[in-house]
Amino acid sequence: MFQTFKNAWKVPELKKKLLFTLAIILLYRIGANLPVPYVDTNAVASLATRYDGSIFQFVSLLSGDAFSKATLFALSVSPYITASIVMQLLTIALPPLERLSKEGEEGKKKITAITRWVTIGLALITAYGYVKLLQSYGMLTINSISKSSSAAAKAEYYFGMAVMVACFCAGAALIMWLAEQINDRGIGNGISMILFANIISRGGAMVQGLISMVTSRSGVGGYIVGGLLVVLSLALTVAMIGLIVWFTNSERRIPIQYAKRVVGRKMYGGQSSNLPLKMNMAGVMPVIFASSIVSIPATIAGFMSTNGFTKFVTNWFNYNKPLYIILFIVLTFAFSYFYIMISFNPIEVANNIRNNGGAVPGIRPGKPTADYIKKILNRITLMGALFLIVISALPMIVSAFAPSFTSIAFGGTSLLIIVGVALETVRDLEAQLAMRNYKGFLD
Repeated sequence: MFQTFKNAWKVPELKKKLLFTLAIILLYRIGANLPVPYVDTNAVASLATRYDGSIFQFVSLLSGDAFSKATLFALSVSPYITASIVMQLLTIALPPLERLSKEGEEGKKKITAITRWVTIGLALITAYGYVKLLQSYGMLTINSISKSSSAAAKAEYYFGMAVMVACFCAGAALIMWLAEQINDRGIGNGISMILFANIISRGGAMVQGLISMVTSRSGVGGYIVGGLLVVLSLALTVAMIGLIVWFTNSERRIPIQYAKRVVGRKMYGGQSSNLPLKMNMAGVMPVIFASSIVSIPATIAGFMSTNGFTKFVTNWFNYNKPLYIILFIVLTFAFSYFYIMISFNPIEVANNIRNNGGAVPGIRPGKPTADYIKKILNRITLMGALFLIVISALPMIVSAFAPSFTSIAFGGTSLLIIVGVALETVRDLEAQLAMRNYKGFLD
């Protein structure tokens, strides 16, 4: 991997793209620390502790702590990712959008434009809800005038609310633009690169959490136990990274034989190929879906005063509690199949193979080929779902038995994103190096 980046740095065009991507990420990190008007920066320091076990903790993870600091980029990439998922689902459900998706580059541009407007709409709704959340926590400087009866105070209050909503919404739109700039002028995968930078930016807090495992204990015995916990957590992290790399690069290849055909005076086909199916085709999306849904009870409880429901959530529905973990595992498994169902169409793949004169050896073209691909896909999805469960739920299970590991309960999801983006970026750079016939790379 490091050799790939070294070789890419020697190519002027790729070097320019790498520098541009780093500049965009730097701009993003600056925006992630810019305060928003009318937000009490002193009070907001305690905001992170209110997010434990709720969906906001996961959103804060994806935003690089910008959400918990109520800064300009607090909404991060969440509105854009949600809009992209909504458009992907609508493309399957609505015939007009399905026709657009099949119109090539022009149709893709139109769908992208629609996705941008959906992102703005979702950002407006999310920004308003976020501002009301901050108000309920008493973290706005205009809270004192919100109940005033004077016209001037009301005007100032509504103006402040509008400014904050506009700032958070503008931040989400700016993130979308920055990601597209990385796609167009950088090394690509703009949203993934921003997510990668956000999670990496939390490295200092994770290191601090590991150090606290040792320093929070007293006596020589306590230090030894803390040191063993640190070594165990690091070993677990390395093992998970190795498992993610191995499984992400694994694939099931379905052999395809193309028939010979004569076009003019030339003969085409007659060679063997394969249809590669990644073992983890769904990526990290099932984990994101499952985390969002399973965190809803804790999120609702955060808006309520102490009662039976909040006590039930605290005792049973936090991220290291049995009911939370069981439901998370079930939803991750279910969403793995759901995401593959909406993102991969075996019938369309089988038709493309037949139209190009290909066939799976021993399987008839058409529906039998689609059924065969679907059977293989179901087996792969099962393995992928079990893999996601092990990676994402294992830190939660460990933290349930060892509360000292609570700070890394979302480590599995973070590692999935980091390793996945790193591998994808390396593959893209290798492809661009190969296209440029870079001698140092091919030797």
